[in-house]
Amino acid sequence: MQKGKGRTSRIRRRKLCGSSESRGVNESHKSEFIELRKWLKARKFQDSNLAPACFPGTGRGLMSQTSLQEGQMIISLPESCLLTTDTVIRSYLGAYITKWKPPPSPLLALCTFLVSEKHAGHRSLWKPYLEILPKAYTCPVCLEPEVVNLLPKSLKAKAEEQRAHVQEFFASSRDFFSSLQPLFAEAVDSIFSYSALLWAWCTVNTRAVYLRPRQRECLSAEPDTCALAPYLDLLNHSPHVQVKAAFNEETHSYEIRTTSRWRKHEEVFICYGPHDNQRLFLEYGFVSVHNPHACVYVSREILVKYLPSTDKQMDKKISILKDHGYIENLTFGWDGPSWRLLTALKLLCLEAEKFSHLSSPSKPLPLPDSRCSESGPPSSFSRTCWKKVLLGEVISDTNEKTSLDIAQKICYYFIEETNAVLQKVSHMKDEKEALINQLTLVESLWTEELKILRASAETLHSLQTAFT
Repeated sequence: MQKGKGRTSRIRRRKLCGSSESRGVNESHKSEFIELRKWLKARKFQDSNLAPACFPGTGRGLMSQTSLQEGQMIISLPESCLLTTDTVIRSYLGAYITKWKPPPSPLLALCTFLVSEKHAGHRSLWKPYLEILPKAYTCPVCLEPEVVNLLPKSLKAKAEEQRAHVQEFFASSRDFFSSLQPLFAEAVDSIFSYSALLWAWCTVNTRAVYLRPRQRECLSAEPDTCALAPYLDLLNHSPHVQVKAAFNEETHSYEIRTTSRWRKHEEVFICYGPHDNQRLFLEYGFVSVHNPHACVYVSREILVKYLPSTDKQMDKKISILKDHGYIENLTFGWDGPSWRLLTALKLLCLEAEKFSHLSSPSKPLPLPDSRCSESGPPSSFSRTCWKKVLLGEVISDTNEKTSLDIAQKICYYFIEETNAVLQKVSHMKDEKEALINQLTLVESLWTEELKILRASAETLHSLQTAFT
């Protein structure tokens, strides 16, 4: 039997995807989906593989109506169903976009169209699609400030950057919105409000599929790669599946083929990419349980928190790590501290007599392909200890043990911090019912990080036994 196709493998996959005991409730009978299917059929879309359904844990998604095999086409959405900048330029907005200087961005064109069509209500040709879009989103940019303050520091900083970006996007677009006044009886300020643009921005950011870059003279030079794909965008994410998704130039359709098997009435997933949970939260507004790519980030400040304050060479060590790209993306994962984190700690833990005062080479050292490199450093580099550390060599048992001890202290620090935040979130859920959905999402993020930290603590304990 070919690997990965046995009964045990199928059971494991169903457990990972949360579908073995979580059958969805078919929603094809609902009026919004009846109208959507009619609308799609008029645009030459036909599908018998999938049906809209509501699933425990993931919410609204698509259910297989038949057994799906590896390599099978699960959906093929004609170009006529896609909402792209071509759609916008062909619409009543086209003349205003074409004459506006400087040219609007592709993102602004799509967002403007979404807000305008939503305002049109039953008069919109895209009403069946707009009706099934979320009324609100849970990306950090949409959360209340007091909820954002509960996020991990690295994610909080990115969330604040995201909010500032959207606010700037709105402020810089107001003159363009004013130029559209002839199209509306109401004041454009009431139509193109910040909340309306935020909804449109989140719609594009969380649901768009990727198309080959295009360039139009009437649009800015920013990449024009986004398309909204009605019905197809109901497919939820799972990090445990793989699909092949792309626009087929021959069939003029956006096609998705699965590399997994699906039983009848299971939820069908796609994968947005190998993203950790903080990235999924930031960009899409959800957390993936049992995400193999999930991790806990270690900042520079935490990295040196438990190192000797008397180390006079610390600044030089930090400079070397920075020069060689070891000051960012240091993490704890399901299998323990990352190779990058341990390498950074090993260099920071070098004793004074073993640390070279030589300047770092002008070019970064080649990185090993795995956690350990049995081969020595290239002969073109002098065998200073810090260079050997970056090349994956073991300096001494003392250095190895010290770095593991500090990794464990950092891990325990994070565990205590995580437990404290989870307790705070729990209290807030009792006191602020209006924020319970937002708080529950934040709680799920911290809960997953706590699981990772506990797994890392166990791994570190096992590694340390070699030195006892």
